[in-house]
Amino acid sequence: MKTTVEISDTLFQEARALAAREGTTFRVLVETGLRAVLASRASEPAEFRLRDASFGGQGMATDFARDPGAMLDTAYEDRGA
Repeated sequence: MKTTVEISDTLFQEARALAAREGTTFRVLVETGLRAVLASRASEPAEFRLRDASFGGQGMATDFARDPGAMLDTAYEDRGA
C-alpha cells in the first residue's frame, strides 16, 4: 500500500543515511520501526479490572450496621476471648 507521511527533513536524512549504511531501503527501515512500536504497545498490560466477586444476599445485618462492635463480637465469639 502506498501512503504519504510528512516527517522533518532532518529525520528523513538521518533515516535515509542509516538505511544506506545498513544496506537496506528507507521503506524497510520505516516498516521495521512501525512493527517495533506496534509490538511494544501491544505487549503493554491492559488496564486492571477487579473481577466481580459479589454474591446474592441481604447485605450486612442491621444490628451490625447500628453497632459495628457487634460484628467483631460475632466474628470472635468462638475464640474464647
